[in-house]
Amino acid sequence: MPVAHRGRKAADPTKAKGTRRFLSWKKGGFSTHTLQNEKGRRASVRICVCQRNYAGRRKRHGRKRLVYAFWGFQPGPPAWVREEYRKRFGIETSYRQMNQCRIRTCTRNPVLRLLFVGIALLLRNVWVWFHLNVLADRHANGQLLLRLERLRLTTLTLSLQHAAEHLLGCQEDPQAETEDWTPLTIEQRRAI
Repeated sequence: MPVAHRGRKAADPTKAKGTRRFLSWKKGGFSTHTLQNEKGRRASVRICVCQRNYAGRRKRHGRKRLVYAFWGFQPGPPAWVREEYRKRFGIETSYRQMNQCRIRTCTRNPVLRLLFVGIALLLRNVWVWFHLNVLADRHANGQLLLRLERLRLTTLTLSLQHAAEHLLGCQEDPQAETEDWTPLTIEQRRAI
């Protein structure tokens, strides 16, 4: 997991304290760091520092340092740690997309809420399958090129919502959207 940069900021970066001292490293590598909570309990974690070039991205130049903490295993080189952490973004994207598909409800029934999560996961997986097997372009060399712009997830969910509204007969009044809203007068309120 990434390390929060804590500790005193010194004028000379090599004299910084806490986890901020790892930002002054010139090369990537491994170290240990001891954490202490308010009650005085201590725990040691292993630290991995990865170096990367900005390479002119976003008009920035120089080196960037990525600091990760880990425990319970012996990793490979620092670049391996960085790549393993990057895989987490796939997991986080899946959860975000699942929440985009999930039916919003205020019910407290756990069975119904679990059903809605299951439907959302199924819908997201069908969307992924459809992109891989139907909408993707296949090149002669066997390479697969995804075309996500052909069917966005939000477009799919809105289309399904409109289809469900049509089947259930709860379509909106098209004139209600185009008419200007004007507040009711006191006489009109009394008549209602």
